Amino acid sequence: MVKSQHWHISQVESKVYPKGYEPGGQIDAARSKGADAKVRNQLLNAILQAAPTGQMIDDRIFEVMSKRRSTRRFESRPVEPDKIKKLIAAADTAPTAGNYQGFEIFHIVDEAKKEALVAACNNQRYVNAPLVLVFCKNPDRVKFDFPEETLKKFAIQDATLAAGYSQLAAQALGLSSIWIGMLDEKAVMGIIGTDLVPSSVLCIGYPQKQKYPKSRRNISDLLHTV
Repeated sequence: MVKSQHWHISQVESKVYPKGYEPGGQIDAARSKGADAKVRNQLLNAILQAAPTGQMIDDRIFEVMSKRRSTRRFESRPVEPDKIKKLIAAADTAPTAGNYQGFEIFHIVDEAKKEALVAACNNQRYVNAPLVLVFCKNPDRVKFDFPEETLKKFAIQDATLAAGYSQLAAQALGLSSIWIGMLDEKAVMGIIGTDLVPSSVLCIGYPQKQKYPKSRRNISDLLHTV
């Protein structure tokens, strides 16, 4: 939850910005150069260009976030093993309920299984990517004394955060990705040989071309201060 005292909403060209991040004339300057479609409502770009006074420990994560875009066309070249290790390590750093890490990752290397996953994922051809990771929920790892449904909820949150961390890591490594959430759970489980329920399939590779992020809603529509 965003605490109200952390935000001062000010109006700038029908957009609102956090206190200390008001872009001033930067929006007009960006639009005059035809750059409006290249950043998400200019907010992240404004943050990158005009951070408030004070120490910024490491702002590179904002650059990675600003460039991430779902990709459906990959080059055929494989993802290097050291990069795959970093993607898995990134997933492992994601926060989990009670640090119980209620998820597992399946790295699909068998080409026949990749092709079978295409059919299990609503015939989305780009599922057969150079690197395919299936994130599965494992509520048995979550050792809280809570009802089963609560543990399952924790597990899906764990798996989702882990996949998100891997997506950002992929962008930082010069790769691109697409998140697959439309899938036949039972079919995927049969293909990869597990009784764990999948939450998503992450398809990763080198993009055939770089894309700019699509525009997003105004922060005034996103943020609700209570």
